[in-house]
Amino acid sequence: MPVVQTSTDDVFINCPFDDAFAPTFRALIFAILVCGFRPRSARELDDGGQTRIDKIFALIEQCRYGIHDLSRTELDAVNNLPRFNMPLELGLFLGAKRYGGQHQKVKRILILDVEQFRYQRFISDLAGMDIHEHGGDPTRALREARDWLANVSRRELPSADRVQRVYKAFLADLPDLAAVLGFHPDRIPYVDFERVVGRWLIEAPAAIGAA
Repeated sequence: MPVVQTSTDDVFINCPFDDAFAPTFRALIFAILVCGFRPRSARELDDGGQTRIDKIFALIEQCRYGIHDLSRTELDAVNNLPRFNMPLELGLFLGAKRYGGQHQKVKRILILDVEQFRYQRFISDLAGMDIHEHGGDPTRALREARDWLANVSRRELPSADRVQRVYKAFLADLPDLAAVLGFHPDRIPYVDFERVVGRWLIEAPAAIGAA
């Protein structure tokens, strides 16, 4: 079986995909892109010939970095059950790092939650790991992601203040960008949103320079 090297540019995002979390998801995508990395998500996959879990396996295998948000712990309003996808995917990422080959052992992980020590009440096996708190605020999540990427990659990245200002400029332009494509600004599909951000970062140097 061929050895798959982890990409030093790929960042796996493991987070809720519901409407309430969407602003934070978009902020994480933007932070990763503006820092020169490539966001990877299960949302990018639409291959009917592959099971969802196999898609997740492949994504995790390819990514050097992983951002895992555990903030969605409440019961689902329809089924009255919690969602376990995020803890499962975190476990897979940790397992790849622990039991994988040399290219997997270099994985780096950021774990986010609304409160730093809340995990003790629902996933105590994470004791001793550094959980980063964002309080449900997309801007705080964006800053946490930027600072973590700078730390683990040792690359020279724009400051968190600058990334935040650039993101604010992007959000101001987003309604017009979405309208050109025929999307509601809050309903842009993942792949299209990533493309919109990438194009904006290239075509809006004035906004970026002023930020």
